[in-house]
Amino acid sequence: MTYEVFINYRTGDAEKIAALIERDLSHRFGDEHVFRASKSIPPGATYPRELINAVRRSAVVLVAVGENWSRRPELHDENDWVRREILEAFTCGIEVIPVLDGRKTERLNPADLPEALKRLADVQSVRLDLHDLQSGLTRIGDLLAAKLPRLKAVDRSIHQESKGGSVGNSVGEVRGTAIQSRDITGDVGTVIKGNQGPVHAGKGDLYHHSPHVSGTGATYIAGGNQGGIRHDFGGARRKEEDDS
Repeated sequence: MTYEVFINYRTGDAEKIAALIERDLSHRFGDEHVFRASKSIPPGATYPRELINAVRRSAVVLVAVGENWSRRPELHDENDWVRREILEAFTCGIEVIPVLDGRKTERLNPADLPEALKRLADVQSVRLDLHDLQSGLTRIGDLLAAKLPRLKAVDRSIHQESKGGSVGNSVGEVRGTAIQSRDITGDVGTVIKGNQGPVHAGKGDLYHHSPHVSGTGATYIAGGNQGGIRHDFGGARRKEEDDS
């Protein structure tokens, strides 16, 4: 089976963000496009073979990097699976992207890594901050969709937008209650309290705390007027002046 994204992680170090990334990407692109060992390897399967084959059939490997990731002694063990998966990706020419767990995790330093993994420190990383989790997960998904056409083709967030599944509004300095609705039929009423500026509420006439006045030459003034008032009644007025 071919996966677009392989998630590399160490149990006890950033495994939480690995699970969060896998869940979000699977929801957005489909479970079949994202590999994480504890979820994707079925019972009874040969573990080592499944891991190596999954790396080889992936387009991108995301490496979940925790605060103590580079100081773990296992990285110096040639049989360590985190190390083996990353090196297999390098050997196969597969793009590797470190994902830093939280604000305290620093960028990888080549001095802290075994010789075989030093090149990982030169790779641009992304950070996933749990204080802004959804924004970070969306950014990772957007990055992968831009890199991988197969993911973009199955991106559920794009398909939802194309079906008109979203409604956008901009409301500034509201003191009170703002209610959004869609698919409205019939008359719509608008109540505005404490407004100190212009108001526009869609197509058609708007009467806000004022009587309905219409017709040529109609005038309505509320409040004090400290300037002159001039009327231009259009063609009827000009015709009378011409006849006089």
